[in-house]
Amino acid sequence: MKNVSIFTEFVLLGLSGDPQIQALLFMLFLGIYLLTLMGNLVMILLIRVDSHLHTPMYFFLGHLSFLDLSFSSVTVPKMLQNFLSRKKSISVWGCITQSFFFTLSGGTEACLLSAMAYDRYAAICHPLVYNVVMSRSLCTVIVSIAWVVGFLVSLINSLFIQNLHFCGSNIISHFSCELPPLFPLSCTDPTANVILLAVSCACMGLLTLPLILFSYSRIISAILRIRSSEGQGKAFSTCSSHLTIVLLFYGTTFFRYLIPPSGSILEQVVSIQYSVITSLLNPLIYSLKNQEVQAALQRMIRQHKCPSG
Repeated sequence: MKNVSIFTEFVLLGLSGDPQIQALLFMLFLGIYLLTLMGNLVMILLIRVDSHLHTPMYFFLGHLSFLDLSFSSVTVPKMLQNFLSRKKSISVWGCITQSFFFTLSGGTEACLLSAMAYDRYAAICHPLVYNVVMSRSLCTVIVSIAWVVGFLVSLINSLFIQNLHFCGSNIISHFSCELPPLFPLSCTDPTANVILLAVSCACMGLLTLPLILFSYSRIISAILRIRSSEGQGKAFSTCSSHLTIVLLFYGTTFFRYLIPPSGSILEQVVSIQYSVITSLLNPLIYSLKNQEVQAALQRMIRQHKCPSG
């Protein structure tokens, strides 16, 4: 082998090299991150303290809010730091750690979204036996499986990437350490890693998408059989929030991982969508479109309001 210099850190180019634009981006993403933290923490708190929200749907939603917190916190703080820093570096081990938790959060969320789709199917298509079908113990098992699958997918890919030696260019044309931009920087053959990641994504898709497609095909069929337009509107409103999140998450994720990395700005925009924007939109969509969440928030505010006089 040729003598090569193995480096110990990467440089994240980020979204822009212009200092003025970086300052604007810092303010923008700081605002997004703070809103994400506040929105998801409020959802978790409401679901935990309000007994009216102790149902399977909100049990899954609470875990989704926690995942959104994790997803956003894996990437955004480092991005904010790099906006203000001249040396936009991250250690190799730090990069691998970031990619581990990024993949863990994304894989678990994909599994959880499919579970939430099945939950909506059971609620709309089998309302009389819903509480029996979606028991608390089954929901706990489903969420545990989602976490285990996400952990295994992330662990396997992270273990394999440690077999790579990085040399030559250490510049990542991205704002975070996702796996695809790392492979071209390896001076050892990353073919096995590329195949492993592709197989992991394919297995994740085969595990989650059929359940989502089945659930929503049955849901739409059931809604179309409802005679009253008011009933149809209520049923569509119940599942439209979740369907919006599913389309945003899966559409951008598959686009990002099915296309070979090119370092284009479009890849970063797509990554921002599923790793940052979706985490912000989830609590907003569920809270703004859900009367039960709004009522729970009003009850919590009344309970903690200081007595007057």
